[in-house]
Amino acid sequence: MISQSRIIGLTGGIATGKSTVTHYLATHHHLPIFDADIYARDAVETGSPVYQAIAQRYGADLFLEDGTLNRKKLGEIIFNNVEERTWVEQQIHPYVRDRFAEAIQKPYPTIVCVIPLLFEAGITNLVTEIWVVICSPQQQLERLMQRNQLTREQALARINSQMSLAEKASRADVVLDNSSTLETLLQQVDAAL
Repeated sequence: MISQSRIIGLTGGIATGKSTVTHYLATHHHLPIFDADIYARDAVETGSPVYQAIAQRYGADLFLEDGTLNRKKLGEIIFNNVEERTWVEQQIHPYVRDRFAEAIQKPYPTIVCVIPLLFEAGITNLVTEIWVVICSPQQQLERLMQRNQLTREQALARINSQMSLAEKASRADVVLDNSSTLETLLQQVDAAL
């Protein structure tokens, strides 16, 4: 890593408030944001090597009529089968890691890398500090069910597929608690910056 930037690795569990923090850092503090979810979508673009590997493994049933990946169907597979999730992550993570390695070379004083699976993907070495957004387990479950229109079982499968919030928080340089008001969360962000 050549960059001398402050590189914030923003992570947390699904539906804990990473997008809220990201939006605030981008709009209020005008920080450059690099997002793993965008890179992961790019990795499975129609015709890409990862797309082809997924097509070979799962067949045509996993694609929509226009040829794009049916993310919902893939989610049902990977959030209910550890081996399949591991295989898919092994296809996508190297691409995402490479994109972040390129992004952090840009000469910004502070960079925000939004990486939901920062610990799981083993790419903590790309950042200079780690911020973890947490909330209560009940809030996380309710937010995820509402946001993604999931049943309790579907939401729990997604939550349980990730490292626990307690474990992520124990590895963080900064813990942002999003179990209170938006104002309280944003005050924590300002203080951490």
